Amino acid sequence: MIRVNVFVEGQTEETFVRELLVPYFSNVEIYLTPILAQTSPGHKGGIVSYGKVKHQLGRLCRQDSKAVVTTLIDYYGLPADFPGQTNPEQDAEKRAVAMEQALADDIQQPNFIPNLVLHEFEALLFCEPAKFADWLDDEAPIAQLQAIKAQFASPELINNSPQTAPSKRILALVPEYRKTLHGPFIAADIGLDAIRAQCPHFNRWIERLLALGH
Repeated sequence: MIRVNVFVEGQTEETFVRELLVPYFSNVEIYLTPILAQTSPGHKGGIVSYGKVKHQLGRLCRQDSKAVVTTLIDYYGLPADFPGQTNPEQDAEKRAVAMEQALADDIQQPNFIPNLVLHEFEALLFCEPAKFADWLDDEAPIAQLQAIKAQFASPELINNSPQTAPSKRILALVPEYRKTLHGPFIAADIGLDAIRAQCPHFNRWIERLLALGH
């Protein structure tokens, strides 16, 4: 039996792991457990400083060295002290890969697999904007969401400025969108296979976890 502890930054990602990834991986006898980031005593969710992340990841790796520890953290909005932030690479995916490596180098644990979501969780929802229809009273924004998607080779490449990050684009068109409520369920409607097919960076993480079973 292979166990994987997935360090997640918020309740949305926690639900995403539990509802989509856990059943997907249990079919191949890899058992995932979401671990919600702790920001302060009694408070969970959010990445406010790298120091807190490093402490929690290191502790998870050492507490159970026979389990793999991985992350589900948004690349967009990482704190300034996160490893690799000074990398001059301009290509978002290459920069994310370099930051993942910098994170692995800093954690220095053999059972650790770093992963950053390009650019944030909401990018995955652009894989099939039509799935928003089941959660909206007005379907008018669907065409606009699809038009945004059509501008990019992959949903992961929808850019990451404060005005144009995937979540900001969704909220501008769908003000009633609530990440923790709607996000995981829309992702579940889309399905993991469709997300993997359109999001190569995300898919490489999934493939790396699946390879643990071989």
